[in-house]
Amino acid sequence: MSDNPQDEYTPPSVWTYDEENGGTWGSINRPTAGSRFERELPVGQHPFQLYSLATPNGQKVTILFEELLAAGETGAEYDAWLIKIGDLDQFGSGFVAANPNSKIPALVDRSGSEPVRVFESASILMHLAEKFGRFLPASGPARTEALNWLFWQMGSAPYLGGGFGHFYAYAPYKMRYPIDRFTMETKRQLDVLDRELSDREWIAGADYSIADMAIWPWYGNLVLGRLYDAADFLDVTSYKNVLRWAEVIDAREAVNRGRMVNRVGGPLETQLHERHSAADFETRTQDKLEAAE
Repeated sequence: MSDNPQDEYTPPSVWTYDEENGGTWGSINRPTAGSRFERELPVGQHPFQLYSLATPNGQKVTILFEELLAAGETGAEYDAWLIKIGDLDQFGSGFVAANPNSKIPALVDRSGSEPVRVFESASILMHLAEKFGRFLPASGPARTEALNWLFWQMGSAPYLGGGFGHFYAYAPYKMRYPIDRFTMETKRQLDVLDRELSDREWIAGADYSIADMAIWPWYGNLVLGRLYDAADFLDVTSYKNVLRWAEVIDAREAVNRGRMVNRVGGPLETQLHERHSAADFETRTQDKLEAAE
């Protein structure tokens, strides 16, 4: 099926890479892995070194760090270094050593005798939650339910981001078939969440957990109108339970701080390109740095 018969595509017998494959992120992607240039990662003074960008996946980890600090876990202090994926920072040798998949976020835990790399956002969330004994039940059905939803997000969000978001917002031109396909799936996922949240405060039950922190940057921001300029198209206000849950999380101070870290878009006062101490939220947002130049 094609919106324009002239655009119909017949796959070749063997696919070959076309560097000019179009789309907003077309220049980034290649069919090979590994580093493209030599560059070591910076290392700050704190036990945890985060290399990231404030995409939904990046926000998950900075939100957890800020929630841990708000809960009094002083050992969760971290340095957050900006990785500009549009500038291909994720393909430097140091970043690839931290995450061979060249995706943000990547964490290096230096709290022990040897540095430990942790990549994939769910792995980072579990690593930190278990290390500090916070936001993930230690055992039993409550732990299983939180992990159910953590991994639901990891399996579902690619259909929202790489599927719906890509074809609705980033593809070189609008194509009805993929937009319809991934809109249907995105709305199905929102309905899954809406039904579950009809009789529970948080997605895994009575307690706020890393499952909420994983799901909210994608689906919470979506229903709050912050992703893909698609709120009206998706009729997000019809998912009343998701919207209630999203607004409650959005009101949390730690969540708002987490959203600011490694952010490079939006109002300057909401952008904290690097985070090395709690004081940076007051002194090193982009509005203040640019005013001082």
